[in-house]
Amino acid sequence: MTGAGVLALAQLTSGCRSGNQADLNVQLLKDSIPAQLVGEFRRGLEQPVTLKFDPEKQLKELFSRLQIWKQQGEKKNPQPSPLPFSLPFMGDKTPAIADLVTLGDYWLEQAIQQELIQPLEIEQLDGWKQLPPRWQELVRRDRQGQLNKSGLVWAAPYRWGTTVIAYNRDKFKELGWKPPTDWSDLWRPELRGRISLLDQPREVIGLTLKKLGSSYNTTNLSQVKNLKEELRALHQQVKFYSSDYYLEPLTLEDTWLAVGWSTDILPVMVSDRQIEAVVPLSGTALWADLWVKPASVAEQSNGGETMKLWIDFCWQTKPASQISLFSHAASPIITTVKAADLPEAVRENPLLLPSASVLDKSEFLKPLPKPALDQYQSLWQEIRKSTEG
Repeated sequence: MTGAGVLALAQLTSGCRSGNQADLNVQLLKDSIPAQLVGEFRRGLEQPVTLKFDPEKQLKELFSRLQIWKQQGEKKNPQPSPLPFSLPFMGDKTPAIADLVTLGDYWLEQAIQQELIQPLEIEQLDGWKQLPPRWQELVRRDRQGQLNKSGLVWAAPYRWGTTVIAYNRDKFKELGWKPPTDWSDLWRPELRGRISLLDQPREVIGLTLKKLGSSYNTTNLSQVKNLKEELRALHQQVKFYSSDYYLEPLTLEDTWLAVGWSTDILPVMVSDRQIEAVVPLSGTALWADLWVKPASVAEQSNGGETMKLWIDFCWQTKPASQISLFSHAASPIITTVKAADLPEAVRENPLLLPSASVLDKSEFLKPLPKPALDQYQSLWQEIRKSTEG
């Protein structure tokens, strides 16, 4: 979203009616919803309402906000202040509890376990049945946050993306190299010391598992032949690890290839024409942004009905197409729409909408049992430490 788009979104928060409490208060990840979409939603409502859409730069900040609201709700019997007056500068600056919050699927397990959110009533959401089964299954969980096909629905997915390979197209052409197409290309000898990777065990071990024909969600790593050897060889290829700044070395030509998230890489490709990217042919990791309802929001809250209308609105074909066009991530709904009915910029962008064959081989990073997570962390530390220096 451009600066003008952010301004427009801020202006829309003023709504149409005065009052202390917004009819719908949404705290969302910045740039994950196009500003014009909020205006279209407001114009389609039967009654004038006040809409408050408050963007936040980081998903982790939104998760922290949920934790703070939970703590505030637990303070039922606060200790009286020893002072005869209050100190304004010591007050809580956390924004008022929202009706809906953006949460990444990575945080969903913890949010459920910590009782930060409450289930959604899917029978009141008309668009739920249109949501592809893969995204329905992602948000059906038990009370411990584990996937459960008969569990409650804890979130509403509204956009998704992939882990992709980005590379310097001009450098590859200059050197006469074939462009990368799959994870195995990361092990090419000519790329030694020229790769930047995410600093994420599930992502790096996962792509290595994929190269070896296994799943990102393998629960027993010791049973995967040659996994440790492949990871050691990959580590020798890497110059830089970071989950926040992995693209800077690529744009500066300090590295020639990077693994990262499509929502980060798509805007860079617009501003830097020498950067190209590909979704690996053997499949990749998927991620999703979700609408969740804070645990402290009462059913009879002022924004309850409008909240349900907003979730359903995001699942309609036209808004789903706009999300896919302007947020650098795709709506799950567009995977069910005929290609001819999609905007050309969406249907012809394989980074935004991979082919069905690639998508079928791709996976969400599912919550794993603690013993399995301990294996990932232990192996990650061993590989990183064994080849230091």
